Amino acid sequence: MDLTRRGFLAAAGLAAVAPMAADGVAGLEGDPTPPEVPPFTGEPYVLAGRRLVFTNWHFIRPGSFGWYDAAGNNVTVGGSEGPMGAQLRTHDMPVGIRLMAKPAQRRGPLIEPGKPWETVGISLSTIIRDGAVFRAWGTCQGEKGRFQCVFESDDGLDWRRPEAGVVEVDGSTANNLIGPPWWGGTVFIDPSAPENERYKAVTEGRISANDFEAYRERRPGAWERRAQRADVGQIFAVLGSISPDGLHWTNQPEPLVVEHSDTQIVAHYDTRLRQYVIYTRNWSVGERDPSAPDDRGLSWLSVGRRSIGRTAAAQFADFPLSQILLEPGPEMAPSDVLYTNCRTEIPGAPDHHLMFPTVWHTGSDSTSVVLASSRNGLHWHYLPGGPVLTTAAFGEFDGGCVFAHPNLLELPNGDFALPYTGYLFPHKYPRGQWRFSPGYAVWPKGRLVALEALEHGEFATVALRVKGTKLRLNVSTKRGGRVLVEAARGNGEPLPGRDFAHAVPIIGDHQAAPVVWDGQEELGAGAEEAIILRFRLHMAALYAIDFV
Repeated sequence: MDLTRRGFLAAAGLAAVAPMAADGVAGLEGDPTPPEVPPFTGEPYVLAGRRLVFTNWHFIRPGSFGWYDAAGNNVTVGGSEGPMGAQLRTHDMPVGIRLMAKPAQRRGPLIEPGKPWETVGISLSTIIRDGAVFRAWGTCQGEKGRFQCVFESDDGLDWRRPEAGVVEVDGSTANNLIGPPWWGGTVFIDPSAPENERYKAVTEGRISANDFEAYRERRPGAWERRAQRADVGQIFAVLGSISPDGLHWTNQPEPLVVEHSDTQIVAHYDTRLRQYVIYTRNWSVGERDPSAPDDRGLSWLSVGRRSIGRTAAAQFADFPLSQILLEPGPEMAPSDVLYTNCRTEIPGAPDHHLMFPTVWHTGSDSTSVVLASSRNGLHWHYLPGGPVLTTAAFGEFDGGCVFAHPNLLELPNGDFALPYTGYLFPHKYPRGQWRFSPGYAVWPKGRLVALEALEHGEFATVALRVKGTKLRLNVSTKRGGRVLVEAARGNGEPLPGRDFAHAVPIIGDHQAAPVVWDGQEELGAGAEEAIILRFRLHMAALYAIDFV
């Protein structure tokens, strides 16, 4: 038998090879099946929104390898018969492409102090696009004390102080204060909740010894020893609150979980899992020799590295202990730690999980913000490209340290913006002159991550079921570069008139370039039909695909 390797197919005059393109699976990823019933896996995938951004390889076909004889017959082991053989007849091997995170531009301070409770600083720990309004929750500190405060904006740039009518200062409640500060607290909107519980918040907290004993009796397996800090005489816990309007809050009667999560905690409701998911501060530390003398449980403080944990529950109560999902690895310096997590998502694409951990470089008491992505919120990978934000020069409002906060926002002009707090001095600098202000890390035109072809690149998406019948590309090409798109059915067969031969090249810099085939923009697929998109990139960068 005359076998030809892929690298020599051209010389043999044989067909190229490849990948896995299956349609007609029994179920859909993300199918709204109750969590206790394992879903079918495989394509087609259903996009949760109308936007596709490549922050990992999840939506790109991995390709495969094939052997063909001189007559062009597929003789690949396991691939010549049955469904796998059909899959290997498509030509979708990804080549010549890479993913690269892009550095952000700075913008700030976003809000200048204007009230007696803001003279030391303002920190916006959460910003949410709530309908037509941007809403922010944060901490204000000044001569009147430290408070939890709220702000509103129509465009995410010009902020106003709504009259919350909650906290009385100097005999008046006509201010934007809603209570004492939430240490490490963030807010999210719960799409599954009734209106009186639409807003939820998670925060680090302290509980009394009596409350701890009652909790431990009811939930003996849902607490950790590190939560009992003998050095400060306090018991740490993750606390929850609910609100009908984001202004008036009711604390949950018991801690969500008792563990040592002593900084920014971020939560959201995962509509696919039908669970509340909380990302915590955890600690990477090993087990202590049980025969060592009792040190009141403090030996972990000197060797533990700050890390990121995750816990989930079907109800907004009784969470299990969080488990580490990201910890300082060998790609980092031995003195680096993951200080905060800042879990968020791509605007318009709730199934695109992102995280902007702040790395505290303890060797220099400086900070940087990196970018990680996940296909499911469980398995995370850092994107290449280096930090997306670093500490500014001394003297700038963010020249001491920076800490990123949820959420990643899309501003009216299409820019992406991530809130952060900038401090005038380093994190562990004496805080007598402490000053802090809110800022934005901005990616113009929403260009956060690029799928790049430095020269020629090709790839195909997995089969997708999408909302919309037309494509808009956020894309740029260099001089001499171009982008071509082919639309195919889920089985890999090009849709009529939508192959590369009919595609109009996209050239230049476009935030929303229409994909056109011989004057036609419609994909030409049926309403419930899965599609595969194939791309040929030449000296080009693709940032997003919008389905309209």
